Amino acid sequence: MPRVRKEKSRGLRQAGGPGIVFNTGIGQHILKNPLIVNSVIEKAAIRPTDVVLEVGPGTGNMTVKILEKAKKVIACELDSRLVAELQKRVQGTPAANKLQIMVGDVLKTDLPFFDACVANLPYQISSPFVFKLLLHRPFFRCAVLMFQREFALRLVATPGDKLYCRLSINTQLLARVDHLMKVGKNNFRPPPKVESSVVRIEPKNPPPPVNFQEWDGLVRIAFVRKNKTLTAAFKSSAVQQLLEKNYRIHCSLRNIEIPENFSISEKIQKILEDSGCSEKRARTMDIDDFMRLLHGFNSQGIHFS
Repeated sequence: MPRVRKEKSRGLRQAGGPGIVFNTGIGQHILKNPLIVNSVIEKAAIRPTDVVLEVGPGTGNMTVKILEKAKKVIACELDSRLVAELQKRVQGTPAANKLQIMVGDVLKTDLPFFDACVANLPYQISSPFVFKLLLHRPFFRCAVLMFQREFALRLVATPGDKLYCRLSINTQLLARVDHLMKVGKNNFRPPPKVESSVVRIEPKNPPPPVNFQEWDGLVRIAFVRKNKTLTAAFKSSAVQQLLEKNYRIHCSLRNIEIPENFSISEKIQKILEDSGCSEKRARTMDIDDFMRLLHGFNSQGIHFS
């Protein structure tokens, strides 16, 4: 008889354990190297009094190690099959009482209080999860997270670096970020297509004295074409229409009369020149540059949110 090829479902990969098929389509790549697991946990400096948030615990390789050190682990897992595996793994052990499992999408879940976060994240949620973390209150102490290598390098990029972008400056506004170590793809089961890195994020507490929505509105405009001068970036008609609309609302609320010959384009250009930023490019600007520019706009009644 001819051999029949069994076709696996797209995005699903058999991986070791009996009956467990990992869904790589939702980023299921289990960290299997115990040396890396221990190193990640060590970098988080977990204390015996800590509540630790773990996102994407998978089969619990990292979870059981965190449970040895922390007061409590809150594990957030989307896949009910892996939740069952995790529960089975701690069943009947003293650690079972220290583990709370939240089933669902972490991006749609209200995060509980926690002291530290440790996660081998599904890479497709990296960016929204970082900002969900950084805007979370009350403050946590630190997060040690596994990311795709290029994403990790964007987080730590500095002005002038090729990878410096809106993600870099927004993250560094709100936190101190350090690249801790590189992790090769063969340390995962099944191996992902990309190399990985571990990053430590410590939120700045107190946070910088800036409205993040305003800040992000400005940075978004500047980084749309990060190699262009700011004068060129602010010449976009969509940008000028938005800022003029916001300016007119600002004036209306404060009973400020707008002259008939008012030109938003001229007002923007004057602010850019007065801030010393008209010929600057986003790719070379640091947090202080953008703070000065945002103050320049806001002080003249121009807002971004």
